[in-house]
Amino acid sequence: MSILTEIVHHREQQLRRLVTPTSIAAMREAARHAPAPRDFLGSLRGNTVQVIAEIKRASPSRGTINASLDPAALAAEYHCHGAAAISVLTEEDYFAGHIDDLRLVREAAYLPILRKDFVISPYQIYEARAAGADALLLIAGVLQGAELATMLKLTHDLGMTALVEVHTEQELQSALAAGAALVGINNRNLNTLKVSLDTTVNLAHRVPAKCVLVSESGIRSRADVERVAGAGADAVLVGTSLVAAKSSGHAVHGLLGVPTSRRNSAAGKPAVQK
Repeated sequence: MSILTEIVHHREQQLRRLVTPTSIAAMREAARHAPAPRDFLGSLRGNTVQVIAEIKRASPSRGTINASLDPAALAAEYHCHGAAAISVLTEEDYFAGHIDDLRLVREAAYLPILRKDFVISPYQIYEARAAGADALLLIAGVLQGAELATMLKLTHDLGMTALVEVHTEQELQSALAAGAALVGINNRNLNTLKVSLDTTVNLAHRVPAKCVLVSESGIRSRADVERVAGAGADAVLVGTSLVAAKSSGHAVHGLLGVPTSRRNSAAGKPAVQK
């Protein structure tokens, strides 16, 4: 069993215990009364690559990264050093996250927030909005066909942005067919946990210019940002290298200012060379 299959199976078991007609109705009502969402998609548009800075304590590939991190303090630090948005891991058993981390971040930093989790139920979408999320990760390798389109529509109906994550060309085509406007290319194979920036380099040209493109995983340096920018990334989602840094804020700052090739080429400006 791959780690992705294991995590999704674990989530399914949790949700079977948690979700009832009464609980989903209550969560839907809580989502309806949440503060208006911030513009996550708009925060990623620009002539330079934007940084989505992630908050996570652990991961299956690295184990514990920073068990003692303070989500609110880290969010404020990211904000002060130029992050465009914040990603919050809320999966508890493999990433040591919690939905309460998202609530704390919402109060600490006026930046759009992505809930990053393994979403397989409408309940999780309502829960994300109720907690203050402005965007939600949907994984094309987990949600198939009509299921992805349904989850995407519900996310949009609640005023949130869906970041649809892909790793293969087939998943990319599924994401586009479902109507994704924000596409994330995950450089990590969630079945093997191996990482290669070649994934973004090889898939980016297949993402329509009308979509905003995020490169996820494996971004450790400015050179990495320049490489995926040259392929067409509008933004990068960076977690481990920031959380593990001595100064997470300075680590964010060091990734800023790289021109985007797709936006600048469209404006007649020179693109970053790979």
